[in-house]
Amino acid sequence: MIRPHMIRPAGEHGLLVETGSLELSHRVDAALRRERPDRVVEIVPGPGTVLVVAPGGDRERLRERLADVLARERDRTPDAGPAGAAPVVTVPVVYDGADLEPVAELAGVGVDEVIARHTGCELVVGWLGFAPGFAYLTGLDPVLHVPRLGTPRTSVPAGSVAVAGPYSAVYPSASPGGWRLLGHTTLRVWDVAADPPSPFRPGTRVRFEPA
Repeated sequence: MIRPHMIRPAGEHGLLVETGSLELSHRVDAALRRERPDRVVEIVPGPGTVLVVAPGGDRERLRERLADVLARERDRTPDAGPAGAAPVVTVPVVYDGADLEPVAELAGVGVDEVIARHTGCELVVGWLGFAPGFAYLTGLDPVLHVPRLGTPRTSVPAGSVAVAGPYSAVYPSASPGGWRLLGHTTLRVWDVAADPPSPFRPGTRVRFEPA
């Protein structure tokens, strides 16, 4: 049973679906994109929610539709091979970041092992936020879970590859940031002239490799 508080208003035109998990957020997001409800212009999955924005839409009708989708996806047994069906983006990295050695010290391993662990796991785009095209990549090796910088940098170059807590990321554009920099990539992860503008979508698999 879907409780009323699991779908609540968010702003003038939005509804926030509380999924409780990233996996269910991805499934609800995918279902809504396959069969997009009328007037929905934006679907934003998060670690435990999905925001659905529908200017001018019938909010109660949309709420009923979202409740049906949430119930179906919650009760559905995941496909046997969902990961195999998801796209894979390979990101070539030059491991020359300013924080590479400090990360190794914090992790208690050598620089070569930091690189090996960062390239040795397959990550998954959890959600996008902070800035357009900024994807939070989940599944980072626990050894590389290090805290953010105590004082953020005033500017981090576009293409910087970084880690912070349980996540890794590629900075899509120059911006302030407190993540620890492992290196950089020449792969453009945000281009407003491209369609789509980012290779990253929730559920996309990502692998880093030494350039």
